[in-house]
Amino acid sequence: MARTLFPRLRGNSRGCLAFEPFFLIPYSMVATYATLYMYELGVTETNIGWITTLGLLVQVLSAFMSGYLTDRMGRKSAILTFDVLSWSVAMLIFAFSQNVWFFVIATFINGLQRVPHVAFYCLIVEDTPPKDRTYVFTLLQIIGVVGGLFAPLGGLLVQHYGLVEGTRIMYVLCSVLMTFQFIGRHVTTKETEMGYRKMKETRELGLKASLIDYSGAIRDLFASRSLMLIFVVYILFNFQMTLKTTYLSLYLADFLHVDSGLISLVPAVSSVIMLLALWFIMPKIPAEAETRSMMTGFALSVLSNVMLVLWPTSNLAWIGLSTVLAAVGLMISSPYLEAAVQNAIDDEKRAKVFSMLSVVILLLTSPAGIVGGWAYALDPRIPIWIITASFAAAFAFLMIYLSRTGKGRAAA
Repeated sequence: MARTLFPRLRGNSRGCLAFEPFFLIPYSMVATYATLYMYELGVTETNIGWITTLGLLVQVLSAFMSGYLTDRMGRKSAILTFDVLSWSVAMLIFAFSQNVWFFVIATFINGLQRVPHVAFYCLIVEDTPPKDRTYVFTLLQIIGVVGGLFAPLGGLLVQHYGLVEGTRIMYVLCSVLMTFQFIGRHVTTKETEMGYRKMKETRELGLKASLIDYSGAIRDLFASRSLMLIFVVYILFNFQMTLKTTYLSLYLADFLHVDSGLISLVPAVSSVIMLLALWFIMPKIPAEAETRSMMTGFALSVLSNVMLVLWPTSNLAWIGLSTVLAAVGLMISSPYLEAAVQNAIDDEKRAKVFSMLSVVILLLTSPAGIVGGWAYALDPRIPIWIITASFAAAFAFLMIYLSRTGKGRAAA
C-alpha cells in the first residue's frame, strides 16, 4: 500500500509514513479538547500553565538523554520502547483522570516523548537523500492535515456524550490506535546503517564518555551563524506552537464563546485549506524560493492571529477566514523549515545535535505554559499576541538569514 501511495519513498521513510495516520488521526481529535477537558475537570488556567511547563521540563530531560539513548539502543528500539511508554500508557492515564494529580502524572510520562521524537527523525532522514527530504516532510505534513479532517468526529463524540466522557473515549482510542502504529512501523522498518554504527560506538565508549562527547554537539550548534539563524527560527516556531496548542481552543470557547462542539471544525477547515494549498500553491514554489515561501507563511500567520485579537468575535465566517490564513501560512512554511533544519545537521552527528537542539528548544519554550497561564488570567488576548510576536520575530530572522546567505532557499 505504501509503495502505491508514496512511489518516491524508499526504505524507512515509507514504513514510517505508512502508519503515521494511526497516530495523527486520533491525536487531532483529542488535541482540540485536551485543555477544555482539564478545565472541565476543575484544573484552573494557571494550573494548566504549570502542567504544560512541567511536561516541557520533563521533555528537556528526555531530550538531553535522547541522543545517547537513540545511539545506544538503536533507532528502532528507542522509538518502540519510549513511544509505548510516553504515548500509549500516558493516553490511558489521561483517559481516566479525575483531578489535577492524574494530569501531572500523565504529563510527566508523556514528557518522555522526546526520545522517540529524536529517534524518529533519525530513522526517517538517515536513509533518505537530502534532495528528497522536503518531499518526505511535505508528506508528513499532508498526513497531519488529513488527520485534522477527522477532528469533527471528536466534536460528535463531545456532543453525544458530553465534553468529559467524549474526551475520555478519544484518549482510549489514542492509546489503542497509537499502539497499533508503533508495532506496524517497527515491523516494516529496519535499523539504519548509521544506527548500527552508533550502537557499536556508544557501547564501546560507555555512558560517561558518551555524555562528555555531547559537549561537542553543543559547539556544533553554535559553529555557524547561518545555521544558528535557522535554529532560532525553528525555536520561535516551536514556542508559538506550544502556546497555540494550549490556549487557542480555550480562547475560542471561553473568550469568544464559540460552541465547544463547533471548535472541532477549526482543524477540519485547516486541513481542507492545507490540502488545497498543497495541490495549487506548493507545486508553483520553485526550489530557490523556499525561504521566501517560509517568510510569506509567517506573515500570513501573523495576520490570522491579529484578526482574532483586534476584532474578537464569535462570528464563524471571521474565525473561518483567520483559520484559512493560518492554514495556508503553515502549509507553505512548515515542511521547508523542517527540511532546512535536518539538512543543516550532519548525519554523523544527527542524534547528538538534534537532541541538543531539542534541549535548547525546550528550555526556551518551557516557560510558555506558565507565561501563557498568567497572561491568559490577565487578559485572554495576551497569549495570542505572544504567538503573533513569535511569528513576527521568526520573519525578521529569516530576512537576516536571506541577506547573510544571499539565497532564496531554505536549505542550510
